[in-house]
Amino acid sequence: MLLFANNNDPQGSGSTLAAYERGERKGGDAAMQNRRRLLTHMLAAAGAASFGRTAARAEDAKRLVRFIVGFPAGGGTDVLARLVAERVRVPFASSVIVENRPGAAARASVDYVKNAEPDGSTLLFTPDFPITLYPHSFRSLSYDPLRDLVPVAPAAKSMLSYSVGPAVPANVTTLAAFVKWCRDNPKSANYATTAAGGTPHFVGVMFANAAGIPMTPVHYRGGAPALQDLIGGHVPASINPISESMAQAQSGGLRILAVTGEKRSRFLPDVPTMKEQGFDVVVEPWLGFFAPARTPAETVRTLGAAISDVARSADYAESLAKFGNEPAVQTSEAFTATVRSDLERWGSVVKASGFVAVE
Repeated sequence: MLLFANNNDPQGSGSTLAAYERGERKGGDAAMQNRRRLLTHMLAAAGAASFGRTAARAEDAKRLVRFIVGFPAGGGTDVLARLVAERVRVPFASSVIVENRPGAAARASVDYVKNAEPDGSTLLFTPDFPITLYPHSFRSLSYDPLRDLVPVAPAAKSMLSYSVGPAVPANVTTLAAFVKWCRDNPKSANYATTAAGGTPHFVGVMFANAAGIPMTPVHYRGGAPALQDLIGGHVPASINPISESMAQAQSGGLRILAVTGEKRSRFLPDVPTMKEQGFDVVVEPWLGFFAPARTPAETVRTLGAAISDVARSADYAESLAKFGNEPAVQTSEAFTATVRSDLERWGSVVKASGFVAVE
């Protein structure tokens, strides 16, 4: 027999069973009524318990938040996603994990998040170019970054370096001197990029346009082989994240002529920006989080606040510094404005280059 507490029992019996036993002693209809009353209590309690278990299971299912990364584990984007996942505290989640979904040059991860439930449990963590460059460089793209996604918050930003190697005379130490060298050696006026259609590629296009000289991009599969050929004298210049070029510059393998930030990098305080040297090229690549469209605004705000709390922490900033990155903090609204601005800016650059990505 199950016992059900009854705190409102005026007799002080403490259980429906006691009431049942009193009815039995009265006999007849009273006993029958009490039996029915007991059965009703039992069924109601069983239903409530079942509902509670179902609700608890549903709640547990929502306690996991996934950061979807469109690159293999161990790469730079994956590492930064894990730095956030280790530190973030989302009020409605008990745990946060990173899930790698590489493919189609990171487009597969965007599609996956685009089609995920808009409940805050699935977020895309991505560098800027699948969001701001791909819409201009691919003839056909399966997503619209501002229609299918909601910018939640950035987590990091960086800048690029413009470096020259031994193929360029040692007395070329400024961008102006390099431009003169390119004019004097037009057949050698080319530069290495980390990938066709990536941010370094189009920074090179912007610089060539600003300098008024034709330059040919030479595309590599990643920063390491590009720098290897730069140091080997096979290409005169290369555009890379500063994290890739700093170590080689310190060893003397290359010379960093400029960085692409609005201000100088704290990691390379002696290197002037492109803007300082008279070339209006300011590019600060970012990495950030996006949710599926139709995610509730309150959920976006909650997630954004949690990510920004991480970005403000000294421990996180210290970890980012190892990769030449800085923390970035913006509200969803401000981050959306950044994405819109970058989309507009890159559109004209890509169009002017004539580049079309290979599907």
